[in-house]
Amino acid sequence: MHSLSQLKEYLPFLIPLFLIQLGLMIAALVHIFRHKNYRIGNRVLWVILAVALNTIGPVLYFTIGRGED
Repeated sequence: MHSLSQLKEYLPFLIPLFLIQLGLMIAALVHIFRHKNYRIGNRVLWVILAVALNTIGPVLYFTIGRGED
């Protein structure tokens, strides 16, 4: 039961982090599916990275993967 009380203590910090992570992933996926040009890699690679690497994947996509529109 001790770990449950610790989790409740950290929820005000974890919920916003989770929402930011989810928002970044959704924004990256929407952009990936709407655009066909990528600087590096292809659509499949970026979808896998955006989902598997959580926060880092979408940030990598927006910094190095997103191609010119």
